[in-house]
Amino acid sequence: MHVLLPLLISLVLAQSTEPPTSWIDPDTGHRVVRLTTEPGSASLYFNQNGYTPDGTRLIYTTPNGISTLDLRTHQAKQVVTGRVRMIEAGHKNPRVYYVREDKVCWTNVDTGETHEIGTLPRRGSVSTVNADETLIAGTYIEGDGKDYNNNRPAQTPATSTASAPAAAGAQGHPLDQPTNKGQMMEERLAAHLPMGLFTINVQTGEVKTIHRATDWLNHLLFSPTDPTLLMFCHEGPWHKVDRIWTIRTDGSKVTKIHTRTMAMEIFGHEFWSADGKTIWYDLQTPRGEDFWLAGYRVDTGERTWYHLQRDEWSIHFNVTRDGTLMTGDGGDPGQVAKAQNGRWIYLFRPELLEDKGLPDPHFVRPGVLHAERLVNMSKHEYRLEPNVSFTPDQQWVVFRSNMFGATYVFAVEVAKRANTDSR
Repeated sequence: MHVLLPLLISLVLAQSTEPPTSWIDPDTGHRVVRLTTEPGSASLYFNQNGYTPDGTRLIYTTPNGISTLDLRTHQAKQVVTGRVRMIEAGHKNPRVYYVREDKVCWTNVDTGETHEIGTLPRRGSVSTVNADETLIAGTYIEGDGKDYNNNRPAQTPATSTASAPAAAGAQGHPLDQPTNKGQMMEERLAAHLPMGLFTINVQTGEVKTIHRATDWLNHLLFSPTDPTLLMFCHEGPWHKVDRIWTIRTDGSKVTKIHTRTMAMEIFGHEFWSADGKTIWYDLQTPRGEDFWLAGYRVDTGERTWYHLQRDEWSIHFNVTRDGTLMTGDGGDPGQVAKAQNGRWIYLFRPELLEDKGLPDPHFVRPGVLHAERLVNMSKHEYRLEPNVSFTPDQQWVVFRSNMFGATYVFAVEVAKRANTDSR
């Protein structure tokens, strides 16, 4: 027993030691700060709106609810308490939208005023709020067929609806990806369960089904500027589905955004530009071999593809509000790119290639992403996806990480500073 005692003491001390609040990454020269103090806290999924309309506060989840963080003072404030499922922050009002049991609700983060919007349909979930906060969209499964998707069981503490499976992974963290995700996706796709895509009226709670399919409907995301335009996906193994679609909120104009031109071409993890004009997505031609960040203009149909290297491929990408910078959260060798040195938070500077060829509006506009490493993520376990986003002022990249054991929210400064102290 006396031999094991020092080991037990060291383990207890390691678990009780708080991670640093600020440091300069020695491999990149960029300043990193820990934004949250609660173990198990997490920023939202990469494509969900996680900031208040004035751009001053970050929305994040904790094991006991939903909180805001003032990005100027780093003061935190809990605004929702208890077991809820986060939807996203409002684009127009200082509200957070969430589900408690089967009720869809919003809470004003300034006043604490809370309103119950309505009840979810049977076997339903919601994941996105439109630009003027008049509609919330979601999906439901019709009938009693077995649901293989781990996203649909009962609520977990303050998780984000799109960010992760509700069932805890092998390590017991509700935000971790499941070990059987590939098998689950194959089985769920093959089940062809009848589904409905619906909206809930924020004022009245009225539920309206706008689309039905036996495809696996998932990853709904409203345009941040057009309240009637909704993006959704056909979920499943990417090489077996035509993934990215848009639909109007009256059920019209169902539009496929990308059509593959080669076997095993894959595309997904789609997200909107801040102006609502472009849908960006991860494109691989073919899977695991050649990597692009692709953009589609919804108003003109114009396409832009930015090329990047294998080690720079990221699970998720994001873009600044002015579209001048992009970011990625990297990946480990177990991801689709099989990157040998890809565990970094990246900053990308996009450059379009000069067009010296024949002008044709149907051609893809090619470009490259010039990468800069921001954070060494070698101690991060990628079963928890970092889910990068830029702060509204474009000065920081926010991400979640378990690099110190428990999950916290961090931010890395885009610009380098001379200061090299750590705390």
